[in-house]
Amino acid sequence: MNEFRTLLENFWICKDTDKETYYKVKRDLPNFQKFVREQLGWKLVHTENLLKLEKRPAHAEAFMGIGEFMEIRDYCILCAVLMYLEDKEEQEQFLLSELIDYVEAQLKSYVSIDWTSFTQRKSLVRVLQYMEKLQMIRVYEGRSEAFGSEASQEVLYENTGYSKYFATSFPTGVSIFESWGDFEKTDFEEFEENRGALRVNRVYRQLAVCPSMYWESSEDPDSLYLKNQRQWVSKYINDNMGGNLDLYKNMACISLDGDDCYGSVHPRDAMLPEIVLLVCGRIQEEVSEGNLEKQENECIYMTRERISDMILSCRGEWSSGWSKEYREMDEDLLVERVLEYMKTWLMIRSDGTQITVFPSVGRTAGVYPEDFKGGTGE
Repeated sequence: MNEFRTLLENFWICKDTDKETYYKVKRDLPNFQKFVREQLGWKLVHTENLLKLEKRPAHAEAFMGIGEFMEIRDYCILCAVLMYLEDKEEQEQFLLSELIDYVEAQLKSYVSIDWTSFTQRKSLVRVLQYMEKLQMIRVYEGRSEAFGSEASQEVLYENTGYSKYFATSFPTGVSIFESWGDFEKTDFEEFEENRGALRVNRVYRQLAVCPSMYWESSEDPDSLYLKNQRQWVSKYINDNMGGNLDLYKNMACISLDGDDCYGSVHPRDAMLPEIVLLVCGRIQEEVSEGNLEKQENECIYMTRERISDMILSCRGEWSSGWSKEYREMDEDLLVERVLEYMKTWLMIRSDGTQITVFPSVGRTAGVYPEDFKGGTGE
């Protein structure tokens, strides 16, 4: 298998910290450059010290945020720090006190900044630790997390120069954009002369970075392309990424063989995915028994209350197979954890009290042996 997967799994590859992987991927670039350019329509950043695949999605999804970040403020601070580093030379050192003064000055018109607040200091710490992880900055003296405990803590950093490759570039100015939807339009506004190429890019991007791809109508142009070009799409996906293209009436996805997995997969060997498999099995039972009905678009609609009852019913029936954490978890928290996982994997969409169950819920199910029923075994 080529090294395209390595680029998919990593934000970027830095030569100074992982020289072997850098050169391995660099040597293999000719084998998948055409796939990246023509099918995905992505930009490949290739410098003397860094390799990065700009993985711009077809559509924005909630799970695509930075996992370490907890508030909108985190993203605002990240943007301010990136601006600060723009004016720094590679290997130039700077103090945390200088940085926080700059961040405060840049953001005061947009968000409230108060470094005496523990919550806001933790927000900055999350950003700094994320940037350390991606090697945009290096700690020369001190510790970033110390600022979370005390605002007077000083840290000396070094700019690596990688931050200038963090943000993606757009063909037009983004200052007039009002929502995330404007960014999608920038990539996919369908001008007559390149409508076909944009459709190809949308389909491949959705399959490459999302758990699944859905469409409401049989006349959906992206689904028609996928169905008409199924053989080629399947070949290109398998040759470059591995896995098999699974195509259904209203959805498509890539499935991986058990001994050839990479990235985040579902299901995996953990308690929460196991619980979700049981919930999927319960939904399938309800459909087969006529208690739930698939609509024309293969989706199922139910209230949040009903799916919550199903989750809690699974725990009541199969608790002996669950870990102590999930057996004893507060009911509301358990429901929230399960629904959040299912949303992340595009199995459901939540609109307040209404839940839309997507067709992928019908692809997998879990069952325990009969002797697992009931009880509270350890």
